[in-house]
Amino acid sequence: MRAVIQRVLEASVTIDAKVTSTIGNGLLILIGIEAADTEEDIVWLSQKICNMRLFDDLEGVMNLSAVDVGAEVLLISQFTLYASTRKGNRPSYIGAARPEIAMPLYEKLISRLSLDLGRSIATGTFGADMRVSLVNHGPVTIIIDTKSKS
Repeated sequence: MRAVIQRVLEASVTIDAKVTSTIGNGLLILIGIEAADTEEDIVWLSQKICNMRLFDDLEGVMNLSAVDVGAEVLLISQFTLYASTRKGNRPSYIGAARPEIAMPLYEKLISRLSLDLGRSIATGTFGADMRVSLVNHGPVTIIIDTKSKS
């Protein structure tokens, strides 16, 4: 799994001209899933996201986690995170999991993040044409690949 994590003051997703999810202070997470991903990747990634110190303490140092500050989370599926640009000018998405594999893993990640955060999270709609808006705070943007754990 690949995740692009952005600390935001606010974020929202719009589908068919209707705002379907919105959050305040928290994390916008774009998630890409490949066929080799497992539930072990879900557990590891969720714990990493929830406990990573991305929020400022009283001294303005990033020492607090999403759990510590009660951050809201908006999770958006994005298969293009597995784009290969090695040849030509048209990206190949062959590395991204097919929907029948990716969707159940995406749903399990939603459940696991909610469990680890102790609250429900906001989401986009898997496979939908979405408009994502955000106000990046910092800016803070972190990229994580579960295949690079060690």
